[in-house]
Amino acid sequence: MENKSITILGIESSCDDTSASIIQDGYILSNIIANQDVHQKYGGVVPELASRAHQQNIIPVVDKAIKDAGIKKEDIDAVAFTRGPGLLGSLLVGVSFAKSFALAQNIPIIEVNHMQGHILAHFIKEKTNENHSPDFPFLCLTVSGGHTQIVKVNDYLSFELLGETIDDAAGEAFDKSAKILGLPYPGGPLIDKYAKEGNKTAFTFGKPKVKELDFSFSGLKTSILYTIQKQQKLNPKFIEENLNDLCASIQHSIVTILIEKIVKASEQTGISQIAIAGGVSANSSLRNSLKELENTHSLKTYIPPFSYCTDNAGMIAITGHFKYLKKEFCHQGVTPKSRMAI
Repeated sequence: MENKSITILGIESSCDDTSASIIQDGYILSNIIANQDVHQKYGGVVPELASRAHQQNIIPVVDKAIKDAGIKKEDIDAVAFTRGPGLLGSLLVGVSFAKSFALAQNIPIIEVNHMQGHILAHFIKEKTNENHSPDFPFLCLTVSGGHTQIVKVNDYLSFELLGETIDDAAGEAFDKSAKILGLPYPGGPLIDKYAKEGNKTAFTFGKPKVKELDFSFSGLKTSILYTIQKQQKLNPKFIEENLNDLCASIQHSIVTILIEKIVKASEQTGISQIAIAGGVSANSSLRNSLKELENTHSLKTYIPPFSYCTDNAGMIAITGHFKYLKKEFCHQGVTPKSRMAI
Protein backbone atom coordinates (compact mmCIF):
# COMPACT_ATOMS: atom_id res chain seq x y z
CA MET A 1 0.00 0.00 0.00
CA GLU A 2 1.31 3.42 -0.98
CA ASN A 3 2.17 5.82 1.86
CA LYS A 4 -0.26 8.71 2.19
CA SER A 5 1.07 12.23 1.60
CA ILE A 6 1.40 14.52 4.60
CA THR A 7 -0.47 17.76 3.95
CA ILE A 8 -0.04 20.67 6.36
CA LEU A 9 -1.97 23.94 6.47
CA GLY A 10 0.19 26.73 7.89
CA ILE A 11 -1.22 29.92 9.48
CA GLU A 12 0.93 33.01 10.21
CA SER A 13 -0.50 36.12 11.91
CA SER A 14 2.23 37.35 14.26
CA CYS A 15 2.33 40.98 13.09
CA ASP A 16 0.59 42.72 10.18
CA ASP A 17 0.60 40.05 7.44
CA THR A 18 -2.14 37.42 7.28
CA SER A 19 -0.76 34.34 5.56
CA ALA A 20 -1.82 30.76 4.81
CA SER A 21 0.17 28.03 3.09
CA ILE A 22 -0.18 24.42 2.06
CA ILE A 23 2.88 22.16 2.17
CA GLN A 24 2.71 18.55 1.05
CA ASP A 25 5.60 16.22 1.88
CA GLY A 26 7.88 19.24 2.28
CA TYR A 27 6.93 20.79 -1.09
CA ILE A 28 5.12 24.11 -1.15
CA LEU A 29 1.82 24.10 -3.05
CA SER A 30 0.61 27.59 -2.10
CA ASN A 31 1.72 30.54 0.02
CA ILE A 32 -0.82 33.38 0.20
CA ILE A 33 -0.05 36.66 1.99
CA ALA A 34 -2.45 39.56 2.63
CA ASN A 35 -0.57 42.75 3.52
CA GLN A 36 -2.06 45.56 5.61
CA ASP A 37 -1.66 49.08 4.18
CA VAL A 38 -3.60 50.66 7.03
CA HIS A 39 -0.44 51.19 9.14
CA GLN A 40 1.49 53.37 6.68
CA LYS A 41 -0.10 56.66 7.73
CA TYR A 42 0.78 55.93 11.38
CA GLY A 43 4.46 55.24 10.68
CA GLY A 44 4.34 51.79 12.30
CA VAL A 45 2.09 48.83 13.08
CA VAL A 46 -0.96 49.70 15.22
CA PRO A 47 -1.80 46.45 17.12
CA GLU A 48 -5.56 47.06 17.36
CA LEU A 49 -5.86 47.78 13.63
CA ALA A 50 -3.66 44.78 12.81
CA SER A 51 -5.88 42.31 14.68
CA ARG A 52 -9.03 43.70 13.04
CA ALA A 53 -7.46 43.34 9.59
CA HIS A 54 -6.45 39.75 10.40
CA GLN A 55 -10.08 38.97 11.24
CA GLN A 56 -11.15 40.27 7.84
CA ASN A 57 -8.38 38.49 5.94
CA ILE A 58 -8.01 35.09 7.56
CA ILE A 59 -10.91 33.20 5.89
CA PRO A 60 -10.34 34.50 2.33
CA VAL A 61 -6.57 33.85 2.64
CA VAL A 62 -7.01 30.25 3.86
CA ASP A 63 -9.67 29.61 1.22
CA LYS A 64 -7.34 30.83 -1.54
CA ALA A 65 -4.39 28.81 -0.19
CA ILE A 66 -6.45 25.59 -0.31
CA LYS A 67 -7.81 26.34 -3.80
CA ASP A 68 -4.41 27.36 -5.23
CA ALA A 69 -2.88 24.17 -3.82
CA GLY A 70 -5.45 22.13 -5.76
CA ILE A 71 -6.57 20.21 -2.68
CA LYS A 72 -9.73 19.92 -0.58
CA LYS A 73 -9.86 20.84 3.10
CA GLU A 74 -10.47 17.14 3.84
CA ASP A 75 -6.95 16.39 2.52
CA ILE A 76 -5.30 18.41 5.31
CA ASP A 77 -3.65 16.27 8.00
CA ALA A 78 -2.82 19.00 10.55
CA VAL A 79 -2.88 22.76 11.08
CA ALA A 80 0.36 24.50 12.08
CA PHE A 81 0.09 28.03 13.46
CA THR A 82 2.33 30.73 14.91
CA ARG A 83 1.90 30.71 18.69
CA GLY A 84 4.45 33.49 19.24
CA PRO A 85 6.37 35.67 19.57
CA GLY A 86 4.36 38.56 18.16
CA LEU A 87 1.48 40.95 18.78
CA LEU A 88 -1.00 39.25 21.09
CA GLY A 89 -4.14 40.48 19.28
CA SER A 90 -2.77 39.40 15.90
CA LEU A 91 -1.64 36.00 17.17
CA LEU A 92 -5.04 35.43 18.76
CA VAL A 93 -6.77 35.55 15.37
CA GLY A 94 -4.47 32.92 13.84
CA VAL A 95 -4.49 30.66 16.89
CA SER A 96 -8.30 30.80 17.20
CA PHE A 97 -8.80 30.05 13.52
CA ALA A 98 -6.34 27.13 13.58
CA LYS A 99 -8.05 25.59 16.62
CA SER A 100 -11.53 25.99 15.13
CA PHE A 101 -10.55 24.62 11.71
CA ALA A 102 -8.79 21.61 13.26
CA LEU A 103 -11.71 20.93 15.58
CA ALA A 104 -14.16 20.98 12.66
CA GLN A 105 -11.95 18.65 10.59
CA ASN A 106 -10.98 16.47 13.59
CA ILE A 107 -7.24 16.86 12.90
CA PRO A 108 -4.32 17.78 15.20
CA ILE A 109 -2.86 21.26 15.72
CA ILE A 110 0.83 22.13 15.87
CA GLU A 111 2.23 25.23 17.60
CA VAL A 112 5.19 26.92 15.93
CA ASN A 113 7.74 29.41 17.27
CA HIS A 114 7.84 32.24 14.71
CA MET A 115 11.65 32.55 14.82
CA GLN A 116 12.15 28.80 14.36
CA GLY A 117 9.85 29.11 11.35
CA HIS A 118 12.11 31.75 9.82
CA ILE A 119 15.10 29.40 10.19
CA LEU A 120 13.31 26.36 8.74
CA ALA A 121 12.20 28.39 5.70
CA HIS A 122 15.54 27.15 4.29
CA PHE A 123 14.01 23.67 4.02
CA ILE A 124 10.93 24.58 1.98
CA LYS A 125 11.12 22.62 -1.27
CA GLU A 126 9.81 23.88 -4.60
CA LYS A 127 8.93 21.48 -7.41
CA THR A 128 10.03 23.96 -10.09
CA ASN A 129 13.42 24.91 -8.59
CA GLU A 130 16.59 23.20 -7.46
CA ASN A 131 16.52 23.09 -3.67
CA HIS A 132 19.60 23.94 -1.58
CA SER A 133 19.44 23.66 2.19
CA PRO A 134 22.19 23.69 4.84
CA ASP A 135 23.51 20.56 6.55
CA PHE A 136 23.44 20.26 10.35
CA PRO A 137 24.83 21.84 12.39
CA PHE A 138 24.72 25.33 10.90
CA LEU A 139 24.62 28.87 12.25
CA CYS A 140 21.67 31.09 11.43
CA LEU A 141 21.62 34.87 11.74
CA THR A 142 17.93 35.74 12.23
CA VAL A 143 17.25 39.42 11.63
CA SER A 144 13.83 41.04 11.67
CA GLY A 145 11.96 44.08 12.96
CA GLY A 146 11.68 42.56 16.42
CA HIS A 147 14.62 40.15 16.68
CA THR A 148 18.34 39.85 16.01
CA GLN A 149 19.81 36.50 17.02
CA ILE A 150 22.57 34.04 16.23
CA VAL A 151 21.24 30.51 16.53
CA LYS A 152 23.08 27.20 16.32
CA VAL A 153 20.79 24.77 14.52
CA ASN A 154 21.57 21.16 15.47
CA ASP A 155 18.55 19.53 13.84
CA TYR A 156 15.14 20.47 12.41
CA LEU A 157 13.77 20.90 15.92
CA SER A 158 16.92 21.51 17.99
CA PHE A 159 18.02 25.14 18.38
CA GLU A 160 20.61 26.79 20.60
CA LEU A 161 20.66 30.57 21.11
CA LEU A 162 24.25 31.86 21.00
CA GLY A 163 23.64 35.61 20.97
CA GLU A 164 20.87 38.19 20.68
CA THR A 165 20.24 41.92 20.83
CA ILE A 166 20.26 43.47 24.28
CA ASP A 167 18.05 46.37 23.11
CA ASP A 168 16.77 47.16 19.60
CA ALA A 169 16.62 44.75 16.67
CA ALA A 170 18.42 45.38 13.37
CA GLY A 171 15.12 45.81 11.52
CA GLU A 172 14.02 48.38 14.07
CA ALA A 173 17.30 50.25 13.57
CA PHE A 174 16.60 50.40 9.83
CA ASP A 175 13.01 51.60 10.30
CA LYS A 176 13.83 54.16 13.03
CA SER A 177 16.74 55.53 10.96
CA ALA A 178 14.39 55.84 7.98
CA LYS A 179 11.96 57.78 10.18
CA ILE A 180 14.77 60.19 11.20
CA LEU A 181 15.41 60.70 7.47
CA GLY A 182 11.72 61.45 6.90
CA LEU A 183 11.11 58.30 4.83
CA PRO A 184 7.68 56.62 4.96
CA TYR A 185 7.01 53.34 6.80
CA PRO A 186 8.28 50.69 6.28
CA GLY A 187 11.58 52.49 5.78
CA GLY A 188 14.05 49.58 5.72
CA PRO A 189 13.49 48.69 2.02
CA LEU A 190 13.75 52.40 1.09
CA ILE A 191 17.15 52.72 2.82
CA ASP A 192 18.27 49.69 0.79
CA LYS A 193 16.99 51.33 -2.41
CA TYR A 194 18.68 54.74 -1.90
CA ALA A 195 21.87 53.15 -0.55
CA LYS A 196 22.55 51.62 -3.96
CA GLU A 197 23.30 55.14 -5.28
CA GLY A 198 25.29 56.30 -2.24
CA ASN A 199 28.78 56.20 -0.77
CA LYS A 200 28.81 53.83 2.23
CA THR A 201 31.88 55.51 3.78
CA ALA A 202 30.57 59.09 3.50
CA PHE A 203 29.48 59.17 7.17
CA THR A 204 30.75 57.32 10.25
CA PHE A 205 28.52 56.57 13.22
CA GLY A 206 29.26 55.34 16.73
CA LYS A 207 29.83 51.60 16.87
CA PRO A 208 28.47 49.62 19.85
CA LYS A 209 30.88 47.59 21.97
CA VAL A 210 28.98 44.51 23.09
CA LYS A 211 30.59 41.42 24.56
CA GLU A 212 30.61 37.98 22.97
CA LEU A 213 27.88 37.30 20.38
CA ASP A 214 25.22 39.75 21.58
CA PHE A 215 24.12 42.82 19.62
CA SER A 216 23.14 46.40 20.44
CA PHE A 217 21.65 48.96 18.06
CA SER A 218 20.26 51.70 20.34
CA GLY A 219 23.61 53.54 20.55
CA LEU A 220 24.05 53.43 16.78
CA LYS A 221 20.54 54.83 16.35
CA THR A 222 21.33 57.70 18.78
CA SER A 223 24.60 58.41 16.93
CA ILE A 224 22.71 58.61 13.61
CA LEU A 225 20.13 60.98 15.14
CA TYR A 226 22.72 63.31 16.69
CA THR A 227 24.85 63.40 13.52
CA ILE A 228 21.85 64.40 11.42
CA GLN A 229 20.54 66.98 13.95
CA LYS A 230 23.98 68.60 14.16
CA GLN A 231 24.34 68.83 10.38
CA GLN A 232 20.79 70.14 9.92
CA LYS A 233 21.57 73.11 12.17
CA LEU A 234 24.36 74.02 9.74
CA ASN A 235 22.36 73.15 6.61
CA PRO A 236 18.55 72.71 6.74
CA LYS A 237 18.71 70.80 3.41
CA PHE A 238 21.35 68.35 4.72
CA ILE A 239 19.15 65.21 4.48
CA GLU A 240 17.78 66.12 1.07
CA GLU A 241 21.27 66.80 -0.36
CA ASN A 242 22.90 63.71 1.21
CA LEU A 243 20.07 61.16 1.26
CA ASN A 244 21.80 58.44 -0.80
CA ASP A 245 25.07 58.74 1.13
CA LEU A 246 23.24 58.74 4.48
CA CYS A 247 21.28 55.62 3.55
CA ALA A 248 24.42 53.87 2.31
CA SER A 249 26.37 54.77 5.47
CA ILE A 250 23.54 53.73 7.82
CA GLN A 251 23.08 50.42 6.00
CA HIS A 252 26.83 49.75 5.95
CA SER A 253 27.03 50.36 9.72
CA ILE A 254 24.19 47.93 10.52
CA VAL A 255 25.34 45.22 8.10
CA THR A 256 28.96 45.44 9.31
CA ILE A 257 27.84 44.80 12.91
CA LEU A 258 25.81 41.75 11.80
CA ILE A 259 28.55 40.26 9.61
CA GLU A 260 31.32 40.74 12.21
CA LYS A 261 29.28 38.85 14.83
CA ILE A 262 28.36 35.92 12.57
CA VAL A 263 32.05 35.56 11.59
CA LYS A 264 32.97 35.58 15.29
CA ALA A 265 30.33 32.90 15.96
CA SER A 266 31.76 30.75 13.17
CA GLU A 267 35.29 31.08 14.60
CA GLN A 268 34.11 30.21 18.12
CA THR A 269 32.04 27.17 17.12
CA GLY A 270 34.09 25.92 14.17
CA ILE A 271 30.90 25.77 12.11
CA SER A 272 31.42 26.89 8.51
CA GLN A 273 27.81 26.74 7.26
CA ILE A 274 26.05 30.07 7.69
CA ALA A 275 22.43 30.96 6.91
CA ILE A 276 20.35 34.11 7.28
CA ALA A 277 16.64 34.36 7.96
CA GLY A 278 13.96 36.92 8.82
CA GLY A 279 12.69 40.09 7.15
CA VAL A 280 16.05 41.91 7.08
CA SER A 281 17.57 38.97 5.16
CA ALA A 282 15.86 40.54 2.13
CA ASN A 283 18.33 43.46 2.39
CA SER A 284 20.63 43.43 -0.66
CA SER A 285 23.73 44.62 1.21
CA LEU A 286 23.37 41.91 3.87
CA ARG A 287 22.85 39.26 1.19
CA ASN A 288 25.91 40.43 -0.77
CA SER A 289 28.09 40.74 2.35
CA LEU A 290 27.15 37.23 3.46
CA LYS A 291 27.94 35.86 0.00
CA GLU A 292 31.39 37.54 0.14
CA LEU A 293 32.23 35.43 3.22
CA GLU A 294 32.51 32.43 0.89
CA ASN A 295 35.62 34.07 -0.63
CA THR A 296 37.04 35.92 2.38
CA HIS A 297 36.45 33.28 5.09
CA SER A 298 35.82 30.05 3.12
CA LEU A 299 32.32 29.76 4.59
CA LYS A 300 29.34 28.10 2.90
CA THR A 301 26.38 30.48 2.94
CA TYR A 302 22.65 30.02 2.48
CA ILE A 303 20.27 32.83 1.59
CA PRO A 304 16.51 32.18 1.39
CA PRO A 305 14.47 33.30 -1.65
CA PHE A 306 12.88 36.75 -1.16
CA SER A 307 9.41 35.21 -0.80
CA TYR A 308 10.50 33.33 2.35
CA CYS A 309 12.40 36.21 4.01
CA THR A 310 9.45 38.23 5.28
CA ASP A 311 6.64 36.78 7.40
CA ASN A 312 4.84 34.01 5.50
CA ALA A 313 2.93 30.84 6.33
CA GLY A 314 5.19 28.61 4.22
CA MET A 315 7.80 28.72 6.99
CA ILE A 316 5.12 27.82 9.56
CA ALA A 317 3.84 24.93 7.44
CA ILE A 318 7.33 23.45 6.89
CA THR A 319 8.02 23.61 10.64
CA GLY A 320 4.65 21.93 11.14
CA HIS A 321 5.72 19.22 8.67
CA PHE A 322 8.81 18.33 10.72
CA LYS A 323 6.83 18.45 13.98
CA TYR A 324 4.12 16.23 12.44
CA LEU A 325 6.76 13.58 11.64
CA LYS A 326 7.70 13.58 15.36
CA LYS A 327 4.01 13.69 16.39
CA GLU A 328 4.61 16.94 18.30
CA PHE A 329 1.01 18.09 18.55
CA CYS A 330 -0.55 20.49 21.06
CA HIS A 331 -3.92 20.63 22.79
CA GLN A 332 -6.97 22.80 22.12
CA GLY A 333 -6.33 24.79 25.30
CA VAL A 334 -3.21 26.39 23.80
CA THR A 335 -3.02 30.19 23.96
CA PRO A 336 -0.79 32.69 22.07
CA LYS A 337 2.36 34.10 23.67
CA SER A 338 3.76 37.53 22.84
CA ARG A 339 7.23 36.40 23.97
CA MET A 340 8.71 32.99 23.26
CA ALA A 341 12.30 31.83 23.66
CA ILE A 342 13.77 30.06 20.67
